[in-house]
Amino acid sequence: MKRIAVAALALIALATTASAMDLPPGKWWRRPEVIQMLNLTDEQQNRLEAISVKSANELIDLKGEVEKANIALRAELDQPTLNREAIRRIAVHLNEARGRLFERELMMLVDMRAVLTEPQWNRMRQILERLPERQMQQRPNMRRRQQ
Repeated sequence: MKRIAVAALALIALATTASAMDLPPGKWWRRPEVIQMLNLTDEQQNRLEAISVKSANELIDLKGEVEKANIALRAELDQPTLNREAIRRIAVHLNEARGRLFERELMMLVDMRAVLTEPQWNRMRQILERLPERQMQQRPNMRRRQQ
């Protein structure tokens, strides 16, 4: 039974690290290298900023809802006697919360995509495709520094 609980917690941890889209971290539209690569205008940067600000509170709330459901699920899985129905209810709530978060992140991306021209979007996609590779390359370096 403990193996099942440990496996479930591992799956929860993996699932919570996945987001709707692999957006670059932070305010990428304000970074000089991104501005130059995409040739972003001041108007585009301002529109992207407005979209980010408009989405921020809702995204924070949705991420909080997912985290609360994760905590509730972990607490239920830590009980000496497992309550299948309670775990199922929490899992359904967690799945719905993740769905709402995914949808909001996706709609923010759609709004941001509408600000970019076709060539800018194609260039951004190239950047996004390389981002996970860079993160994977940096992770071993981070581990070495921590040791």
